Amino acid sequence: MNVLCVLLPHFPLKCEIQENPVLKDRPVIITHAAGAAGSQKMVLDYSPELAGIQCGMPLQQALSLYGQVQLIQADLPRYWFNFNELLDALEEKSPLVEGSDLGCAYLGLDGMQSIYPSDDILIANIREVIPAGFTPQMGIAHGKFLAYLAARYCSPGSYRRLAGDVGVFLRDLSCDVLPVSVKSKERLRDFGMLTLGQIASLPIGPIQAQFGPEGQIMYRLARGWDDTPFFPRCWEEIIEESTTLSSVATSLEAILLAVASLLARVFARDSLKGRGIITLILWTRTLGAGHWERRIRFREPAIDVKSAVSRIKLFLESFPQPGPVEELGLKITGLGYRNGRQRSLFAEVRAKDHLLNDIKQLELRLGNPEVFQIKEVEPWSRIPERRYALAPLSR
Repeated sequence: MNVLCVLLPHFPLKCEIQENPVLKDRPVIITHAAGAAGSQKMVLDYSPELAGIQCGMPLQQALSLYGQVQLIQADLPRYWFNFNELLDALEEKSPLVEGSDLGCAYLGLDGMQSIYPSDDILIANIREVIPAGFTPQMGIAHGKFLAYLAARYCSPGSYRRLAGDVGVFLRDLSCDVLPVSVKSKERLRDFGMLTLGQIASLPIGPIQAQFGPEGQIMYRLARGWDDTPFFPRCWEEIIEESTTLSSVATSLEAILLAVASLLARVFARDSLKGRGIITLILWTRTLGAGHWERRIRFREPAIDVKSAVSRIKLFLESFPQPGPVEELGLKITGLGYRNGRQRSLFAEVRAKDHLLNDIKQLELRLGNPEVFQIKEVEPWSRIPERRYALAPLSR
């Protein structure tokens, strides 16, 4: 599949410069909180002149190299909002667009020759939708990985097409460009394998024996055999609401009150009538701890504010905030209709249904079955352990 990669280096930094142009001439490091409790600060992006800094590097390590830099807390919701607007614009140029990483988009080009008879015409159309202040690097190749490399190793503002035998282009590239784990890259260096050409010169057997499934990925990509799956965006209705609190919230009750007000806005929309929430992303910006985000899935669609808040409360009790909350928001990514259910006429049956529903909510909160029932499996067996088995009560 012919693919165009649109690479926007330092996308988060460029978003910050758009908001505050003064940052353009200052050394900047954008940080975000990592880990379940947001206890570790990591580098999300940085000014290009800060040599030796890498995305994903611990902030403490980065500050040991450059102490006099301006630190900025990452505003991930804003970055993704800006990037999704760009993806929407790119979909007007090609119906197949993928954008899973900030600042890197892929467009499928198969069947687009009648619209864009030459690469120059295609690139000119793409440049029309790139926001001012962003300098794209673009690459065209057969496959996502090769298109990414073509974009990465071309001059800012230009494009490059890889065609024919790409072995010469790949031969001297560092193994760090491979989409494999950091551990595998470190092992490659330990073996003295520094370039893709060195990997391509070996038979696949020893590489796969040392690295397992990742070894096959390394070998194929180093030889230019790119079959990386393409996952174009699917249309889905997304509802977003956010608010800035008048004062920082430290209690669960205050956070839930803000969540309830956002949910009230959501359920007031005409497009939601008759439907409920299946999946949502809850995010907060905490004082001194950066961005916190969790995806919450409901076993059954939440059709009103009360039922949604009760489930979110259980989740927040299990995953507390890393600090005082000053801003929060909701992103509804899944909507659905409630399954029809006829209640029983008998009180005993209704009580059992209520109990099963409570058990389902407990399992949703803890993530695993917690209540079991004994069922006959092989009552004829001479081994007692085989006669009965524990089965989840809610299944």
